[in-house]
Amino acid sequence: MSSSSSFSMQRTGAMVLRYTYLLRSSWSRVLDLMYWPAVQMVTWGFLQTYLAHLPQTQTLASHATLAAGTLIGAIMLWDILFRGQLGFSLSFLEEIWSRNIGNLMMSPLRPSELIFSLMAMSILRLAVGLVPVTLLAIWFFGFNLWGLGLGLILFFVNLILTSWSIGLITAGLVLRNGLGAENLMWTIMFLILPLACVYYPVSVLPPWMQMLAWCLPPTYVFEGMRALLLDQQLRLDLMAEAFGLNIVLFSVAIAVFFALMQSARQIGSLLQTGE
Repeated sequence: MSSSSSFSMQRTGAMVLRYTYLLRSSWSRVLDLMYWPAVQMVTWGFLQTYLAHLPQTQTLASHATLAAGTLIGAIMLWDILFRGQLGFSLSFLEEIWSRNIGNLMMSPLRPSELIFSLMAMSILRLAVGLVPVTLLAIWFFGFNLWGLGLGLILFFVNLILTSWSIGLITAGLVLRNGLGAENLMWTIMFLILPLACVYYPVSVLPPWMQMLAWCLPPTYVFEGMRALLLDQQLRLDLMAEAFGLNIVLFSVAIAVFFALMQSARQIGSLLQTGE
């Protein structure tokens, strides 16, 4: 009794060894440890570059006004993108956590019906979380997201399409690789955060990164948001380009999801959704 109840370095070491093996066997966990500091550094570094290169003729007050308006708008639009993907992924993960995904695949439910239900839940979860926040933004900061009018509709459509596309790809990866790929659902959006230019314009990026940024639909949305708030111009050209990219991305995401689902069926991982 005394040996089992006392603290054991041997048992502790055995558990540390177990977790080390688990970490070493999952590339997504290793990547998660490395890229979070890098994403934070790059994102806020570019924001600092943007603020440093604002025209010197502007006063400190005008700097603050510009930063406040675009920053609040960027934060709320980013929340649509992030929460839209998270709402899609969480509904899917609940089936994985309850080990119910195999039952669903054997039921009359079609994969397309599962996808549409996840999309509907994404909008529902987003509405529950976002609508109160928009009202608080009006109350606390005088920023009315609904005042963007048609621009808000175009921003929302493009951002939610991107979030669903990413949610589909990550859901397929979890089906194929198990919960070892679960971290991607929580962190992949932050991987594209610096390239999406949420808090600063594309022009502050190095030329080679600008090429990558313009391949992402959210980049066009956040550029359009800044044009609308700072210049009172609704850039329909940017919205059309973003929508075109989203159609391509969503089509690819559906194809990837079905391919990964088929692969999961062949190797039997639908019933083995553990680590």
